[in-house]
Amino acid sequence: MSEAAAKPAYPAMTIEQAHALLTAPGTMLEVGEGDVRGIRMKVWKNAPPTLREVFAISAMFAGRDYLVHENERATIGQFRAAAAKFAHQLIADGVKPGDRVALIMRNLPEWPVAFFGAVLAGAIITPLNAWWTGSELEYGLTNSGSSIAVMDVERYERVREHLDKCPDLRKIYVSRSREEIADPRVSRMESVVGTTADWAAFGDVAPPDLPMGPDDDVAIFYTSGTTGHPKGAVISHRNIISNMFNSASSQARAFLRRGEAPPAPDPTAPQKAFLISVPFFHATGCFAIMIPSLMAGNKVVMQRRWDCDQALELMQRERVTHFGGVPTIAWQVLEHPRIDEFDLSSIEGVAYGGAPAAPELVKQLKARFPKSSPSQGWGMTETSATAVSNTGEDYEAKPASTGVPSATGEVKIVDDKGNELPRGEVGELWYKGPIVVRGYWQNEQATAETFIDGWVKTGDLAKIDDEGFVYIVDRAKDMLIRGGENIYCVEVENALYDHAAVMDAAVIGKPHQTLGEEPLAVVYLKPGMSATSDELRHFVAQKLAAFKVPVEVIFWPETLPRNANGKIMKKELKKQIEAPAF
Repeated sequence: MSEAAAKPAYPAMTIEQAHALLTAPGTMLEVGEGDVRGIRMKVWKNAPPTLREVFAISAMFAGRDYLVHENERATIGQFRAAAAKFAHQLIADGVKPGDRVALIMRNLPEWPVAFFGAVLAGAIITPLNAWWTGSELEYGLTNSGSSIAVMDVERYERVREHLDKCPDLRKIYVSRSREEIADPRVSRMESVVGTTADWAAFGDVAPPDLPMGPDDDVAIFYTSGTTGHPKGAVISHRNIISNMFNSASSQARAFLRRGEAPPAPDPTAPQKAFLISVPFFHATGCFAIMIPSLMAGNKVVMQRRWDCDQALELMQRERVTHFGGVPTIAWQVLEHPRIDEFDLSSIEGVAYGGAPAAPELVKQLKARFPKSSPSQGWGMTETSATAVSNTGEDYEAKPASTGVPSATGEVKIVDDKGNELPRGEVGELWYKGPIVVRGYWQNEQATAETFIDGWVKTGDLAKIDDEGFVYIVDRAKDMLIRGGENIYCVEVENALYDHAAVMDAAVIGKPHQTLGEEPLAVVYLKPGMSATSDELRHFVAQKLAAFKVPVEVIFWPETLPRNANGKIMKKELKKQIEAPAF
């Protein structure tokens, strides 16, 4: 019999059949029903209850490399000792269960140490966007009521002048500062955990033994809102760990769909290595890479900032098995002029989401990395990272789809009156499952508007096909995504309106092959006044993070097109820009 004839027909089983096999009683991925904060839903029965157990599981891989950053390297055991040591220090600082500890830092080995140190101390860890301006960071610190903050010296310099406006902040740990800082609130993080090179001398440090439950709040991750300030999504242990089990089930489902048995978990299998190109302060970087890598004994390879030349060198040197993050990264690797100079035979997976992905991307990835299994997914901070995923042959067959939910997840399409729509019709995507956060920190109105009986109203317009695959059609919210970063247009427009010469302003997405889209501003100036594109871009840059600044400003000769209600018609504006009539 030929190899082609022996290969099972694809798909070998339906999504429902695959989920039934994976979640049957007695399996690792067994699904049951549980009460999650008063709402009945499907849950992973065998999931570790809290991140403390995840941390404990990692002890079996103590000798393996975990964090690699430039010339620094730390094993899982060394990391565990540093994290436990920092946890004890936070308790000595007066941190009580439920207190907020802010974390403002680029990807460094100290980031996961601070994260798990706060978690083990019973705190609610609150990572803030390291790209934010000083004013934005001030808001995050005051809104969360953080009493302790951990930051690198670059972020300290950015927020230093705002610290006196943060009344709850008692102590600040600053890493990688070459000089002592005079502020009495500030201590060097190295005074507690030393440098990465010092971690090997700590030996085995037992973490604090504090009571924790699956549905206790463990983190606040801020997500931009369509108006006003960012909202803090309150995340539980169950949210994060359920997301990890979602990912495991998605990978196992791909095997069953192609007619193969999923491999059994093997702690002695060769180590996987993930090149992380997204920030730890994003749900994806933290929940989908950093924490699962610790539990599975995998290696995380960091860069100071994404650099494709360096990335290719690291992939070869560290035998990287997985990379991705956003489609931008995959495109840059594929199109790099020196890609053939590197041994990339270790690549097994390329995963991305957070921005539109061209359907031909999966074909090019399979051609370049034949052993790999490209995948994409959709999710949001409110779903603790990925909620639906598309991988393996499913992704190759339906590259325009973001995939299907796991066996514990549910999706539905709803019209503007809250009625569920039939398959194939476009409406707002709602999602339910144990990865959905309980709400927003100190924002009852936004919580009530977004979360209903365990469902999160995503604000995305989508449709679902007959097999259950989700297709994102558009964003109901006025938002664009630049290389994985959410940019709400109204925030940029408000910054433009603050300029004395601007009468009308609209921000729209400009297509970009690798970033997905970039912000483009269209403005109409007040009669008799003038401004240049560079001037307006510089003006916005003084108010907002760099990734939100428009890449281009187009000056319109008249007021911008509006509908009868006075709202700017952005679709019409886009058409006129693509085919100008003046």
